[in-house]
Amino acid sequence: MVQIRLASFPRGLPAPIRPREAASIPGREAPSLPASLPAARRWMRLPWQRSPGISRRPATVARAAECCSGGISASLHPSAAPPAPRWEPARRAMRRLRPGPASPTAHLHPSMMALRRRLLRLLLLLLPLLRYRVLAVELTSVNTHPVVQEFQRADLSCIISSTKTPSPRIEWKKIVGKDTTYVYYDNKMQGDWGTRAQLQGRTSLVIHNVTRADKGIYRCEVVAPEDVNIGAEININLTVHVKPVAPKCRVPPSVPVGKSATLHCQEKEGFPEPTYSWYRNADSLPADSRSNPKFQNSSFTVNSKTGTLVFTEVHKGDTGRYYCIATNNVGSAKCEEQQMEVYDLNIAGIIGGVLVVVAVLSLITVGICCAYRKGFFVNNKQNGNSYKTPTKPDGVNYIRTDEEGDFRHKSSFVI
Repeated sequence: MVQIRLASFPRGLPAPIRPREAASIPGREAPSLPASLPAARRWMRLPWQRSPGISRRPATVARAAECCSGGISASLHPSAAPPAPRWEPARRAMRRLRPGPASPTAHLHPSMMALRRRLLRLLLLLLPLLRYRVLAVELTSVNTHPVVQEFQRADLSCIISSTKTPSPRIEWKKIVGKDTTYVYYDNKMQGDWGTRAQLQGRTSLVIHNVTRADKGIYRCEVVAPEDVNIGAEININLTVHVKPVAPKCRVPPSVPVGKSATLHCQEKEGFPEPTYSWYRNADSLPADSRSNPKFQNSSFTVNSKTGTLVFTEVHKGDTGRYYCIATNNVGSAKCEEQQMEVYDLNIAGIIGGVLVVVAVLSLITVGICCAYRKGFFVNNKQNGNSYKTPTKPDGVNYIRTDEEGDFRHKSSFVI
């Protein structure tokens, strides 16, 4: 009689396969039982264990456990069966080691259970911080980047989400670069804000008739002395869109055929910066004349960002009335129409005019030269005032008398 040790196995697993059960399979004989754990593992990989009708798991595992672990004694005789009461202590021990089927964590992997324990510890550590946040004043806003059009109303949202102080102190400031000015302070509006701004609800700010000068960053500050964190603030970035005004256009009045020409359009008031489009005789000009068959006889390009219309070479068909329109997401504006004429160059007339001018200049030069040679430009008259006294030689004195005319010669030579 061969005695082996039967191992306890988890609750709910089927009973181990007996040798007589294996022997009942047609064409199969009961194998010899392994005597050690390595032998049991090899025994589990035997081909007969993969035969139809015999389950490899969990019956095979239980069979190997029967052979290699200590526990309850049983006989391998076909008629012998292990006493039922002896299984109960092992089953009760397995219940203590593993959660039952009704446990909510019975299906979780041990690593998942460890992760849940870590999260529970983290939650316990964060409880003091959560309590601190509940006791601190907090601010929120519906829109921290409002965008409005000029001359309309702007709503700057500032909401107290939590506080213990029944009447906290509210302040609004406008920040432009390094300069900070008060908008609402000491429970009243400051400066010119008093006529066009007011508080809405408890802390929100409303500005009426907004102008482009109102854009900037507005800060809402709340002081709650009864809270753990007594102060909180939130910034609201206000953007004001401005409709463009009539742009300034520069159109050359006349351009000769074959020459280049540039038309300018500029607008500096609109925000955001507008885009530009050019028109000739009420027809919209494309960005490139080559993209539209209607303008195939022209050669120009339009820059919608800078507002320039450039003709690389003008033609007679480019004559017309030109104007520009500046557009942004608020509106558009148009400049006055201006006429541009394209004329042909008369080469023969230009050459003839040059020859005539050269001939006239030549005749004038020849006449001046002839007149100079004939003495027309020399003055031979001499009057008393213009008479020059001749130089007197050495030893000669000239004495002026009234009786002898202008001069009288007196000899005073010494030999």
